[in-house]
Amino acid sequence: MRTVADLHTHSCVSDGNLSPAELVDLAASRGLRALALTDHDTLAGIPPALRSAGARGIRLIPGIEISAEFEPGMLHLLGYFPSHPPGMEAALEHVQRARNERIPRIISRLNGLGVRLDVSDVAPGVRQTQVGRPHVARALVEKGYVHSFDEAFDRYLGRGRQAYVPKEKLSWMSAIGLIRRHGGLPVLAHPCTLDLDESDLGSFVERLSSEGLAGMEVHYPDHTPEQVSLYTGIASALHLVVTGGSDYHGPERNGCSPGDYGMDRNQFDLFCKHLTA
Repeated sequence: MRTVADLHTHSCVSDGNLSPAELVDLAASRGLRALALTDHDTLAGIPPALRSAGARGIRLIPGIEISAEFEPGMLHLLGYFPSHPPGMEAALEHVQRARNERIPRIISRLNGLGVRLDVSDVAPGVRQTQVGRPHVARALVEKGYVHSFDEAFDRYLGRGRQAYVPKEKLSWMSAIGLIRRHGGLPVLAHPCTLDLDESDLGSFVERLSSEGLAGMEVHYPDHTPEQVSLYTGIASALHLVVTGGSDYHGPERNGCSPGDYGMDRNQFDLFCKHLTA
Protein backbone atom coordinates (compact mmCIF):
# COMPACT_ATOMS: atom_id res chain seq x y z
CA MET A 1 0.00 0.00 0.00
CA ARG A 2 1.39 3.39 -1.00
CA THR A 3 0.48 5.96 1.64
CA VAL A 4 -0.74 9.28 0.27
CA ALA A 5 -2.29 10.69 3.48
CA ASP A 6 -1.31 10.57 7.15
CA LEU A 7 -4.30 11.55 9.29
CA HIS A 8 -2.76 11.38 12.78
CA THR A 9 0.13 13.69 13.68
CA HIS A 10 1.09 16.07 16.49
CA SER A 11 3.01 19.33 16.57
CA CYS A 12 4.70 21.24 19.38
CA VAL A 13 1.38 23.03 19.96
CA SER A 14 0.54 19.96 22.05
CA ASP A 15 3.16 17.27 22.68
CA GLY A 16 5.08 16.93 19.42
CA ASN A 17 8.59 18.13 18.63
CA LEU A 18 8.05 20.12 15.43
CA SER A 19 6.18 23.35 14.80
CA PRO A 20 3.09 23.02 12.59
CA ALA A 21 5.01 24.50 9.66
CA GLU A 22 7.97 22.16 10.21
CA LEU A 23 5.63 19.18 10.37
CA VAL A 24 3.98 20.15 7.09
CA ASP A 25 7.40 20.62 5.48
CA LEU A 26 8.45 17.13 6.61
CA ALA A 27 5.27 15.56 5.29
CA ALA A 28 5.66 17.33 1.93
CA SER A 29 9.29 16.25 1.66
CA ARG A 30 8.15 12.65 2.14
CA GLY A 31 5.79 12.92 -0.81
CA LEU A 32 2.47 12.91 1.04
CA ARG A 33 -0.58 14.27 -0.73
CA ALA A 34 -2.37 15.17 2.51
CA LEU A 35 -1.75 15.53 6.23
CA ALA A 36 -4.03 15.95 9.23
CA LEU A 37 -2.74 17.85 12.25
CA THR A 38 -4.46 16.31 15.28
CA ASP A 39 -2.99 17.96 18.37
CA HIS A 40 -4.42 17.02 21.77
CA ASP A 41 -7.47 19.08 22.81
CA THR A 42 -6.51 22.10 20.68
CA LEU A 43 -6.77 23.49 17.15
CA ALA A 44 -4.30 26.33 17.76
CA GLY A 45 -1.77 24.87 15.32
CA ILE A 46 -4.18 24.72 12.39
CA PRO A 47 -3.79 28.30 11.01
CA PRO A 48 0.03 28.13 10.65
CA ALA A 49 -0.23 24.58 9.30
CA LEU A 50 -2.74 25.72 6.66
CA ARG A 51 -0.44 28.56 5.58
CA SER A 52 2.51 26.21 5.25
CA ALA A 53 0.44 23.60 3.42
CA GLY A 54 -0.66 26.18 0.88
CA ALA A 55 2.95 27.13 0.20
CA ARG A 56 4.08 23.50 -0.09
CA GLY A 57 1.18 22.25 -2.20
CA ILE A 58 -0.04 19.65 0.28
CA ARG A 59 -3.60 19.35 1.59
CA LEU A 60 -3.96 20.04 5.32
CA ILE A 61 -6.95 18.47 7.06
CA PRO A 62 -7.85 20.41 10.24
CA GLY A 63 -8.08 17.91 13.07
CA ILE A 64 -7.95 17.31 16.80
CA GLU A 65 -7.48 14.39 19.21
CA ILE A 66 -9.75 14.38 22.26
CA SER A 67 -9.36 12.08 25.27
CA ALA A 68 -12.64 10.65 26.52
CA GLU A 69 -13.67 8.79 29.67
CA PHE A 70 -13.49 5.03 29.30
CA GLU A 71 -12.67 1.97 31.39
CA PRO A 72 -10.78 -0.35 31.34
CA GLY A 73 -8.64 1.03 28.54
CA MET A 74 -8.06 4.39 26.87
CA LEU A 75 -10.42 6.05 24.40
CA HIS A 76 -9.29 8.83 22.09
CA LEU A 77 -11.43 10.39 19.39
CA LEU A 78 -10.03 12.06 16.31
CA GLY A 79 -12.09 14.89 14.88
CA TYR A 80 -11.64 15.96 11.24
CA PHE A 81 -13.10 19.12 9.73
CA PRO A 82 -13.55 20.39 6.16
CA SER A 83 -12.26 23.79 7.33
CA HIS A 84 -10.94 25.35 10.53
CA PRO A 85 -13.79 25.37 13.13
CA PRO A 86 -12.96 28.40 15.30
CA GLY A 87 -15.71 27.74 17.85
CA MET A 88 -14.07 24.50 18.99
CA GLU A 89 -11.35 26.30 20.96
CA ALA A 90 -13.84 28.04 23.23
CA ALA A 91 -15.74 24.79 23.74
CA LEU A 92 -12.55 23.06 24.90
CA GLU A 93 -11.25 25.86 27.10
CA HIS A 94 -11.98 24.09 30.38
CA VAL A 95 -10.33 20.88 29.14
CA GLN A 96 -7.22 22.80 28.10
CA ARG A 97 -7.08 24.62 31.42
CA ALA A 98 -7.34 21.36 33.36
CA ARG A 99 -4.65 19.83 31.16
CA ASN A 100 -2.21 22.62 32.00
CA GLU A 101 -3.08 22.61 35.72
CA ARG A 102 -2.25 18.91 35.84
CA ILE A 103 1.48 19.46 35.24
CA PRO A 104 2.28 21.32 38.50
CA ARG A 105 0.55 18.51 40.37
CA ILE A 106 2.71 15.91 38.60
CA ILE A 107 5.85 17.92 39.35
CA SER A 108 4.84 18.19 43.01
CA ARG A 109 4.53 14.41 43.22
CA LEU A 110 7.91 13.97 41.54
CA ASN A 111 9.47 16.39 44.03
CA GLY A 112 8.02 14.27 46.82
CA LEU A 113 9.84 11.29 45.34
CA GLY A 114 13.16 13.14 45.36
CA VAL A 115 13.06 14.12 41.69
CA ARG A 116 13.98 17.79 41.48
CA LEU A 117 12.03 19.35 38.61
CA ASP A 118 10.07 22.56 38.25
CA VAL A 119 7.85 23.97 35.52
CA SER A 120 10.75 25.81 33.88
CA ASP A 121 12.51 22.45 33.39
CA VAL A 122 9.45 20.94 31.75
CA ALA A 123 8.69 23.86 29.43
CA PRO A 124 11.72 26.13 29.04
CA GLY A 125 10.83 28.85 26.52
CA VAL A 126 8.12 26.49 25.40
CA ARG A 127 6.45 26.84 22.00
CA GLN A 128 3.49 24.77 23.15
CA THR A 129 0.09 26.16 24.02
CA GLN A 130 -0.30 23.07 26.20
CA VAL A 131 2.13 20.99 28.23
CA GLY A 132 1.60 17.30 28.94
CA ARG A 133 3.24 14.22 30.38
CA PRO A 134 5.58 13.79 27.37
CA HIS A 135 7.18 17.14 28.24
CA VAL A 136 7.75 15.91 31.78
CA ALA A 137 9.22 12.69 30.38
CA ARG A 138 11.59 14.67 28.17
CA ALA A 139 12.73 16.71 31.19
CA LEU A 140 13.34 13.53 33.19
CA VAL A 141 15.54 12.21 30.38
CA GLU A 142 17.43 15.50 30.04
CA LYS A 143 18.03 15.67 33.81
CA GLY A 144 19.33 12.11 33.85
CA TYR A 145 16.64 10.61 36.08
CA VAL A 146 15.69 8.10 33.37
CA HIS A 147 17.22 6.92 30.12
CA SER A 148 14.14 7.01 27.87
CA PHE A 149 10.53 8.09 27.48
CA ASP A 150 9.40 4.53 28.15
CA GLU A 151 11.32 4.41 31.42
CA ALA A 152 9.83 7.76 32.49
CA PHE A 153 6.32 6.42 32.04
CA ASP A 154 7.12 3.00 33.51
CA ARG A 155 8.71 4.46 36.64
CA TYR A 156 6.85 7.69 37.27
CA LEU A 157 4.22 8.94 34.83
CA GLY A 158 2.15 5.97 33.66
CA ARG A 159 -1.26 5.10 35.06
CA GLY A 160 -0.87 3.65 38.56
CA ARG A 161 2.64 5.05 39.03
CA GLN A 162 3.45 7.34 41.97
CA ALA A 163 3.57 10.60 39.98
CA TYR A 164 0.50 9.86 37.87
CA VAL A 165 -2.31 12.41 38.02
CA PRO A 166 -5.59 11.56 36.22
CA LYS A 167 -6.60 13.87 33.40
CA GLU A 168 -9.99 15.57 33.21
CA LYS A 169 -11.86 14.13 30.25
CA LEU A 170 -15.14 14.53 28.41
CA SER A 171 -17.54 11.63 28.20
CA TRP A 172 -17.26 9.88 24.85
CA MET A 173 -20.83 10.92 23.99
CA SER A 174 -19.97 14.57 24.72
CA ALA A 175 -16.79 14.35 22.62
CA ILE A 176 -18.62 12.86 19.63
CA GLY A 177 -21.37 15.47 19.96
CA LEU A 178 -18.84 18.30 20.19
CA ILE A 179 -17.10 17.23 16.99
CA ARG A 180 -20.42 16.75 15.18
CA ARG A 181 -21.78 20.15 16.28
CA HIS A 182 -18.77 21.85 14.72
CA GLY A 183 -19.20 20.06 11.40
CA GLY A 184 -16.58 17.38 11.95
CA LEU A 185 -16.19 13.63 11.49
CA PRO A 186 -15.58 11.75 14.78
CA VAL A 187 -13.22 8.80 14.34
CA LEU A 188 -12.18 6.22 16.94
CA ALA A 189 -8.41 6.45 17.34
CA HIS A 190 -6.16 3.38 17.81
CA PRO A 191 -8.90 0.96 18.95
CA CYS A 192 -6.20 -1.38 20.29
CA THR A 193 -5.97 0.85 23.39
CA LEU A 194 -9.58 0.12 24.39
CA ASP A 195 -8.37 -3.20 25.80
CA LEU A 196 -11.56 -5.03 24.80
CA ASP A 197 -11.90 -8.54 23.43
CA GLU A 198 -13.23 -9.04 19.90
CA SER A 199 -16.89 -9.46 20.86
CA ASP A 200 -16.99 -6.56 23.32
CA LEU A 201 -15.14 -4.31 20.87
CA GLY A 202 -17.65 -4.92 18.11
CA SER A 203 -20.56 -4.20 20.45
CA PHE A 204 -18.96 -1.05 21.83
CA VAL A 205 -18.07 0.37 18.41
CA GLU A 206 -21.66 -0.32 17.32
CA ARG A 207 -22.83 1.75 20.30
CA LEU A 208 -20.41 4.55 19.39
CA SER A 209 -21.68 4.42 15.82
CA SER A 210 -25.28 4.77 16.99
CA GLU A 211 -24.23 7.99 18.77
CA GLY A 212 -22.55 9.51 15.73
CA LEU A 213 -19.12 7.88 15.29
CA ALA A 214 -18.14 8.16 11.63
CA GLY A 215 -14.94 6.12 11.32
CA MET A 216 -12.21 3.91 12.79
CA GLU A 217 -8.46 4.37 12.69
CA VAL A 218 -7.44 1.01 11.23
CA HIS A 219 -3.88 1.65 10.02
CA TYR A 220 -1.72 2.50 13.05
CA PRO A 221 1.82 1.62 14.25
CA ASP A 222 0.70 -0.60 17.14
CA HIS A 223 -1.89 -2.59 15.18
CA THR A 224 -1.01 -6.15 14.20
CA PRO A 225 -2.10 -7.54 10.81
CA GLU A 226 -4.79 -9.52 12.65
CA GLN A 227 -6.09 -6.36 14.30
CA VAL A 228 -6.09 -4.48 10.99
CA SER A 229 -8.24 -7.26 9.55
CA LEU A 230 -10.58 -7.23 12.57
CA TYR A 231 -11.00 -3.45 12.59
CA THR A 232 -11.53 -3.35 8.83
CA GLY A 233 -14.32 -5.91 9.21
CA ILE A 234 -15.99 -3.97 12.03
CA ALA A 235 -15.78 -0.72 10.07
CA SER A 236 -17.25 -2.35 6.98
CA ALA A 237 -20.12 -3.96 8.90
CA LEU A 238 -21.04 -0.63 10.53
CA HIS A 239 -20.44 1.49 7.40
CA LEU A 240 -17.65 3.45 9.09
CA VAL A 241 -14.92 5.16 7.10
CA VAL A 242 -11.43 3.64 7.49
CA THR A 243 -8.60 6.00 8.41
CA GLY A 244 -4.95 5.66 9.33
CA GLY A 245 -1.95 7.59 10.54
CA SER A 246 1.47 7.42 12.15
CA ASP A 247 0.66 9.25 15.41
CA TYR A 248 3.89 11.12 14.72
CA HIS A 249 5.19 13.20 17.62
CA GLY A 250 8.88 13.09 16.80
CA PRO A 251 11.49 10.38 16.23
CA GLU A 252 11.93 9.72 19.94
CA ARG A 253 8.35 8.56 20.46
CA ASN A 254 7.52 5.55 18.27
CA GLY A 255 10.22 5.57 15.62
CA CYS A 256 7.72 6.48 12.88
CA SER A 257 7.85 9.27 10.36
CA PRO A 258 4.86 10.94 8.70
CA GLY A 259 3.51 8.60 6.07
CA ASP A 260 4.91 5.38 7.52
CA TYR A 261 1.29 4.59 8.34
CA GLY A 262 -1.77 6.11 6.76
CA MET A 263 -4.14 5.72 3.84
CA ASP A 264 -3.80 4.85 0.19
CA ARG A 265 -5.40 6.93 -2.56
CA ASN A 266 -8.71 5.06 -2.67
CA GLN A 267 -9.11 5.16 1.12
CA PHE A 268 -8.30 8.86 1.25
CA ASP A 269 -10.67 9.72 -1.60
CA LEU A 270 -13.48 7.90 0.21
CA PHE A 271 -12.62 9.71 3.44
CA CYS A 272 -12.82 13.07 1.63
CA LYS A 273 -16.30 12.22 0.35
CA HIS A 274 -17.43 11.62 3.94
CA LEU A 275 -15.70 14.78 5.14
CA THR A 276 -17.48 17.05 2.69
CA ALA A 277 -20.84 15.24 2.63
